[in-house]
Parts: sequence; structure tokens; C-alpha cells
Amino acid sequence: MNTAELRQKDVAGLEAEVKSLQKAHFGLRMQKATQQLKNNATLGQTRRAIARAKTILADKQRAAVSTTKGATP
Repeated sequence: MNTAELRQKDVAGLEAEVKSLQKAHFGLRMQKATQQLKNNATLGQTRRAIARAKTILADKQRAAVSTTKGATP
């Protein structure tokens, strides 16, 4: 999933995406440990995808906090 698709998701959707990516990464690590993983590059790709999703999630959460702080009297 690219950054444009991730930016369209809301906070709950991003959290679900991070969770699913982490689950996929865990499965890949287990495949590597049992010598079943064919393409080791997928580990790095999922790790970067997790980082990308977490970065966008943090940006959205930071933006939500800054807008609520400005709205308080």
C-alpha cells in the first residue's frame, strides 16, 4: 500500500493496517527461522511498510491533537 492510499485512511484504519502488517511480518520471520522463506527482501519491505504506516498514523494523531488544543477556550 502506498502513502497516498494510507493517507486516505482514518486513524482506526491505519491502526488496523499497522496491526495486520505486524502480523504479516511475524509470519515472515517465522518462515525465515524455519528456512521456508524464499525471498528475504520481503522482510525489509514489510518493515518499511510498517514504518510508513506508523509515520502517517503519528502525523494524523499529532494533527488531531493540535486542532483540539486550538479549539479549547
